[in-house]
Amino acid sequence: MIKLNTKILKKNLVFNSPLILIGVVMNWVSFISRTDYQGNIILAIGEILNSPAVVLKALPLSFNPVDLIVASSVTLILLLLILEKRANQKKFRKGVEHGSARWGTAEDIKPYVDDDMRNNIILSETEFLTMSSRPKSKELIEYARNKNIIVIGGSGSGKTRFFIKPNIMQMHSSYVVTDPKGTIVNEVSTMLLKHGYKVKILNLVNLSKSMRYNPMAYIKNEEDILKLVDTIIENTKGEGEKAGEDFWVKAEKLLYQAFIGAIFYEFPDFEKNLISVVEMLKMCETREDDETFKNSVDLWFEELEQKNPDHFAVIQYKNYKLAAGKTAKSILISCAARLAPFNIPRIRDLVKEDEMELNKIGDEKTALFAIIPDTNRTFNFIISMMYTQMFNTLCTHADDDCGGRLPIHVRFMLDEFANIGKIPDFDILIATIRSREMSASIVLQSKRQLKSVYGEDKAAIIEDCCDTTIFLGGKSKDTMKDIVETLGKETIDDFNTSDTRGSNLSKGLNYSKLGRELMTLDEMAVMRGRKCIVQIRGTRPFFSNKYEITDHPMYKYHADGLEDPRWFDVEKYVKKQHQHPISYESLKTSMKGKTMRITENIEPVQLFEGDKLEMENGGVDFTDYYADGGEILG
Repeated sequence: MIKLNTKILKKNLVFNSPLILIGVVMNWVSFISRTDYQGNIILAIGEILNSPAVVLKALPLSFNPVDLIVASSVTLILLLLILEKRANQKKFRKGVEHGSARWGTAEDIKPYVDDDMRNNIILSETEFLTMSSRPKSKELIEYARNKNIIVIGGSGSGKTRFFIKPNIMQMHSSYVVTDPKGTIVNEVSTMLLKHGYKVKILNLVNLSKSMRYNPMAYIKNEEDILKLVDTIIENTKGEGEKAGEDFWVKAEKLLYQAFIGAIFYEFPDFEKNLISVVEMLKMCETREDDETFKNSVDLWFEELEQKNPDHFAVIQYKNYKLAAGKTAKSILISCAARLAPFNIPRIRDLVKEDEMELNKIGDEKTALFAIIPDTNRTFNFIISMMYTQMFNTLCTHADDDCGGRLPIHVRFMLDEFANIGKIPDFDILIATIRSREMSASIVLQSKRQLKSVYGEDKAAIIEDCCDTTIFLGGKSKDTMKDIVETLGKETIDDFNTSDTRGSNLSKGLNYSKLGRELMTLDEMAVMRGRKCIVQIRGTRPFFSNKYEITDHPMYKYHADGLEDPRWFDVEKYVKKQHQHPISYESLKTSMKGKTMRITENIEPVQLFEGDKLEMENGGVDFTDYYADGGEILG
C-alpha cells in the first residue's frame, strides 16, 4: 500500500507542478499590474519580460484578494482545458493499428534454448526447447514451459523424419514411441543399444516379433483393477443392440472386476493374466429356465465368500449375480465378444507373461516401441491398455518412491495418436504428468482426429495442456483456420491510385493502413513442404525450415534400409528376450543320458535356452550368442 501511494504522489506532482508554477507567476503579474500599471496585465507582462528583477518586489506571494483570484482563475481554466483534452485524447499505436503480429526471430527463441544442445527438444531447424523444467535463474522462470507438444501434419508431411526420429536421437530421456509403420525401431535401435538403452518392443502387426505384455503384472490394488476394466470397455465392442447401453456396460464391468480381482488375489502367479479371465468366462454356464442352477464359477466364489465375505471380487460378483438368468446370458455374450481376441493363440502367448517392465522406464534409459497396424484397429485396445497402465504406474512410482519426480524424464512420442484408442482420463493425465518428469508429444493429421476420439471439450483441454504446437502442413480447413486465427494480424501499408479522365483530368494517390493475417488460409494451404510453423506459449510464432535429420550428429548410427548393417533385427532380438532361465537340473534332464561333469566349486549360474555349453576338463564355458539355433553340447 505504501508503494502504491508513493507512485500516486509522484504522478500527481509531475502533473500539477506546471500548473502551480503558472499560478505563482500569474500572482506576481497581477500584483505588478495592480500596483504599477492600474491593472493593465499586458503592460505588466511586458515589464517583467524586459526587467525580470521587478518580480522581486512581489516575492514570495501576494495575498491580496485580487491577486489570489487572478492566479486561481487562470490555473483553474488551464486545468479544465487539460482535462478536456485528455478525455478526448486519441489512442494511437503507430505501426500496429490493426494488429501487432509478426514472425519470431532468433532473439525471441533464445531464452527457451539450453546451452547444451543435447538437452533440447528439437522443434525445427532453428527452434529448440530446453528439457530443463527448473530454470537456473529467476530471470528465466518466465520462459519455463511444459514439454507437451502437439504436432500436426498431413500424410507425407514428415512427422516421423522431421520430428520423431531427430528427437529420439537426442537420447536425453526414456522414450515410448508409437511406430505405425514398424520401421522406426529398425532404424534407431542399434544406436540406442550402443548408447546404453534398453529396448522394448510391443508389435501388434507381427505378434511373433513382439515381446510379451501382461496387463495384470501392473495391478497393485483395487483401483488398478477398475482402471484396467475401464480401458477394456472404452476400447472394445460388446455384442448386440444393448451392448452400448449403460446398464449392460456396468454389468460387464462388475463381472470383469470380479474375475480380475479373484485372479489377482487368489490365483498363482503363472495364472495371473487375462487368459484366466477368458477361461473363467467359458465356465459361466447359465440356464434361463433354472434360476437356482450354479456353475463351477458360482461354487468357487461361494467358497471364497465363506473364507472372506468382504473380498473385493466376491462383492463385485454378487452384484453381477443380481441379474436374472436371461439377462446374465446377454451379459456373458457381450463379454465374450469383447474378449474374443484373447482366443487367438498368438494373443494368448502375448499376454501370458510380462517382459515390458513398464515401472522401470523412468529409472533407466529405455526405449519402448509400440508397433500398431495403421489399417486395422482390432488389437489396438492392447496399446491403449499399455499406455493407460504406463501413465498410472509411472505416476505412482514417482510419488511413492522418487519424491514426486522420476530420475529420468519419459517422453511419449505418440504418433498416429487417434489410432491408439482412448486412454481413460487422458485429459487429466496430461495436465499432471509434467510434475513427474513426463511429457507427451501428440502427433495428429488434423485437430479433428483428437475431437473424434475424446470429444470437443476434452480435446480442447488436451490441447490447452500443450505449450507448443508444430504445424508441418496439411489440408484440414478446421486446423488451418485455428492456426491462422492464433497467428493473429499484422498492420500493413496500403495505397490507392485514382485516374479520372474527362473534361478535367484528375489523378490521386491515397495512403492508408490495413490489418492482414500474418499468414492467410490460402498461403498456409500452399506452404512449401520444407517449411513449418512453431508456436510456443508466450512468444511470437516461428516460420522455419523443418529439422533435417541428416544434420543430426547421431545420424551416423541411423539405418537407411534393410541392407544397412545398422538395421536392427527385431526378430532375433525378441527371440533372445523370450529365452527363460533354466537350472542345472533341467539341463541334466534335457541331456537324457549324456555325460556332464560339473566341478563342485562352481557357483550356480543361470543358463538360457539357446546358449552354447562346452565341457572341457571338468569346467563350464558359456557362450551367449545373438543368433538362431543355439545348442547344448556334451
